[in-house]
Amino acid sequence: MAAYTTIDDPEAYFQCKLYTGTGSSNALTFDGDTDMQPDFVWIKSRSRTDKHTAWDSVRGVGRCLFPSENNADEDQGTGVTAFGSDGFTVGAMNDVNYTDATFAAWCWKESATSGMAITAYTGNGSSDRTVSHGLSAAPELVMVKNKASAENWQIYWNDGTERNGFLNINNAFVTPATTSIWGTNVPTSSVFYVGDDSSTNSNTVAYISYAFKSKQGFSKFGSYTGNGQTDGPYVFTGFRPAFCLIKRADSAASWVLIDNKRSTSSNGNPVDKYFNNNTTDTETTGTTYTKFDFCANGIKVTEDNTDINASGGTYIYIAFAEAPLVNSEGVPGNAR
Repeated sequence: MAAYTTIDDPEAYFQCKLYTGTGSSNALTFDGDTDMQPDFVWIKSRSRTDKHTAWDSVRGVGRCLFPSENNADEDQGTGVTAFGSDGFTVGAMNDVNYTDATFAAWCWKESATSGMAITAYTGNGSSDRTVSHGLSAAPELVMVKNKASAENWQIYWNDGTERNGFLNINNAFVTPATTSIWGTNVPTSSVFYVGDDSSTNSNTVAYISYAFKSKQGFSKFGSYTGNGQTDGPYVFTGFRPAFCLIKRADSAASWVLIDNKRSTSSNGNPVDKYFNNNTTDTETTGTTYTKFDFCANGIKVTEDNTDINASGGTYIYIAFAEAPLVNSEGVPGNAR
């Protein structure tokens, strides 16, 4: 029997929003049935080669980081100007609201229940500094950005295998994780560790971190092995995905970002529109390149491109739910 979810209503913690830019202040409301005040908003223009942008409630409105770049934290007062009770507001900044351009936004609610924590900290330059995260469980994914300097986004990954890599560039991940960046200890239910590298822990420097832990029926951080065929691997998540981010770990390859809102098909499959979030490229349609099916309990890879399915390649993935396979009362979700 399928395991029951811990979260019956994924819309309370994650929603995707598509919108068209107006060039002036624009209050956007989520499309879901459940109201959600976001704590983390990631936006990318679908039609323009503007940067990916990231905004969160800890740094505050108007403070911008760029997931596709190594830029320091910037004051962008015309970017995301408010986190609303069921959406967010954007100003005139081109990267988030260029007139008539199309945009996608992926939005999360911070909560130990949903397995997400945002933490600001100041570095101390020590080789095994601890950072509290508040998840009450050891995180499987931690992203850290130096707010003050042009440093790459650092990623710690542990789905049973420790790795580290970058969000904004396509380098292969390193196994085991680099101790100068992530310390010599694995995360615990209360803290994660950073080393003395300037990208995670220079003395007196300000950092922001985003930590995640899988929640049954809502989120999954795992890996799969490619087979190099159009009849690709099936990845079990325990839910119908709303969002997935994929990276080949054992070789240089672009990140691939997909969601359940941008498909060209009326029934949602194949999921064939994607971004490479280590670039500023516009949205691409994967007619012969990158395609997936989002199923009731996972993801089916349906292309043999090396970014997602090289024979023998190791791929990590980050997935969040549209609907659980089985709710907390044991009732099956709707199949697709």
